[in-house]
Amino acid sequence: MTRNPVRCFPPPTERTAVDVRIGVTQSPREINLEVADDTDHGALKAKVEAALSGAVDVLWLTDRRGREVGVVAAKIAYIELGTADKDRKIGFGD
Repeated sequence: MTRNPVRCFPPPTERTAVDVRIGVTQSPREINLEVADDTDHGALKAKVEAALSGAVDVLWLTDRRGREVGVVAAKIAYIELGTADKDRKIGFGD
């Protein structure tokens, strides 16, 4: 009788995707994208700060599907960086 060896694998590391929301001046809609799980949050924040300070003319971001999105830095009204929340609540409540 042969026994199958039990293989132990380390638990998967939990990564949180980053949700980026960009408000553009003179546009009623926001740009929403979810960047890849392995995106460095500090580097992403540095790119945003460079665009807002005028160091670069266009803010280029790549979403998790590999699509590149460019936003003219002078037209950025606001940027929100946060975790992608699949359980977002809509409406009133706690």
